[in-house]
Amino acid sequence: MKILCAFGKHNYGEPGRGEGYEYSNFIPALRRLGHEVVHFETWNRTGHSGFAGLNLDFLKTVERENPDLIFCVLMHYELWLETLEIVRRRCRAVLVNWSTDDSWKYPQFSRFVAPSFDVYATTYPEALQKSMNDGLSHFLLTQWAANAEKLQEPLPADRCRYPVSFVGSAYGNRPRWIAQLAKRGIEVACFGHGWPNGPVSAVEVPRIIRESAISLNFGDSGIVMDGWIPRRSRQIKARIFEVPGAGGFLLTENADHLGDFYTPGKEIAVFDGIDDLTGKIRHFLAHPGERDRMAGAGHARTRAEHTYDRRFKDLLETATRSGHAEVASRKQSRIDFSEFSAAAKIHETGWLLRAFRFCLLAPCVVLFGRQRGPRAARRLLFEISWRLGGRRTYSAAGLPGRLFYRES
Repeated sequence: MKILCAFGKHNYGEPGRGEGYEYSNFIPALRRLGHEVVHFETWNRTGHSGFAGLNLDFLKTVERENPDLIFCVLMHYELWLETLEIVRRRCRAVLVNWSTDDSWKYPQFSRFVAPSFDVYATTYPEALQKSMNDGLSHFLLTQWAANAEKLQEPLPADRCRYPVSFVGSAYGNRPRWIAQLAKRGIEVACFGHGWPNGPVSAVEVPRIIRESAISLNFGDSGIVMDGWIPRRSRQIKARIFEVPGAGGFLLTENADHLGDFYTPGKEIAVFDGIDDLTGKIRHFLAHPGERDRMAGAGHARTRAEHTYDRRFKDLLETATRSGHAEVASRKQSRIDFSEFSAAAKIHETGWLLRAFRFCLLAPCVVLFGRQRGPRAARRLLFEISWRLGGRRTYSAAGLPGRLFYRES
């Protein structure tokens, strides 16, 4: 089967932040399963002058490659709803999206874009229930996993280079966690964008994990709304599977449904709060034998159940079975680019919208500076847009994409 993968090659589309997770893990797994894979870049903003050019290039790639399945990992509105609908009407490909953060993105993103896909994969069980309540029957529950190419047996603790490490960008409350540990006399070797050590390549990540007596993971995804009540959300992240798979010992912040995949206390260790984290780091550093037994058990569970080869085999079988019934009813024909031209015309900005951008941008630059100001202005507009405009936000007419291409 020929699969067209539409996502970024690098983290957040920036080469300086290292190779993207999906690019370095998803594509090799699909190829190991025997599929022909073609990659289309959707996150890097230097390849086109705007979203119109990116979407046009995507349609040309679809027509040229004629894939059996299109596998997207959308961040937000990089591929317009109009573009996705053109593909669904005109092409034989099953259209799949892997949604990354439905613990908080479902109400602002997934429920609006999911109707434009044949199959919508989510890693969040609550999103599956919400989709059923919203009449969306094509959601599919899946989960992150480990790269089978990077599976390695754990090293004993006494052969590890780093007592404690963390691999991931320095954002949210992560710097605070690391600073609090430092105050308690626990130094953590941190790697990734925003840390003094800087980003590391996808090849280096499993080496660092395997050479660490303890690998930390923080599951907090920020503030989400439970009705009108704000609460913190903890989610299962890819690192939970990557660490045991690479031969590391995982000490992770607890998260909903974590016990469905690993047994805490036997295969991984979990913590709640800084005092618990501090105590468990000291405990496992002082008891290397217990650490080694748990690392071995977590690795064995990962190897047996939690690789992308297994995940994607099941996902693609279900996707093709579910999607082909819909695809078979479509009229097969070449892409009508006149349909796209109409959407691209809507996407154009006149002097009035440019003036609006300036009025929105100016105070944000004053408050946050020239570097962070434009992103703050885009975020403000986006938060207003999805609440008031819903699906329109992710269309060619959506104001965030029309006014803030570089910052999106």
